[in-house]
Amino acid sequence: MSISGIGTAGYPTTGYEMRKAEKAVAQKQFSQVISEKAIAKKDDVDEKVFEQIAPNAPEKVKNAWIEAAKETGANGLGIQGNGMLSHISQMMVQRLNVMFKGEGNADSSDILGSTTESAILATKQALYNLEHPMAYTPKSIAVQQACIKEREFYAAFLQRLENL
Repeated sequence: MSISGIGTAGYPTTGYEMRKAEKAVAQKQFSQVISEKAIAKKDDVDEKVFEQIAPNAPEKVKNAWIEAAKETGANGLGIQGNGMLSHISQMMVQRLNVMFKGEGNADSSDILGSTTESAILATKQALYNLEHPMAYTPKSIAVQQACIKEREFYAAFLQRLENL
């Protein structure tokens, strides 16, 4: 309630409303900036993940990887936008197998190879291993959801690779 343009707290009502509107606009802009930074950070994570498993892959394979990651919101190693591991993915298992055999080093294990064909084979193997586990292992709901996203990623990545 106001009397002669003076609000209940003794402040002019027009000034209060203007500050409130300006603050809402500023918050909206701030949230847009944060969202854009989160997307850019996610893209950086996807590129870093790709470089870990395919340092010798052609640029078109890298582009297919990044496009599939953007489409599905996941990547082949199960590394989230914040850098944390959501679960142990099938490509992570392949990467560890290469490292344990002494074919790679701790920084990078080239599981996608240096050709489109080798990337297709590695992706098909990861997809097969995901759909045909060697033993049943109970998983939490979060890990099950991450595995579904992982499967979506492999399918999208494989489709892009086959179209190259």
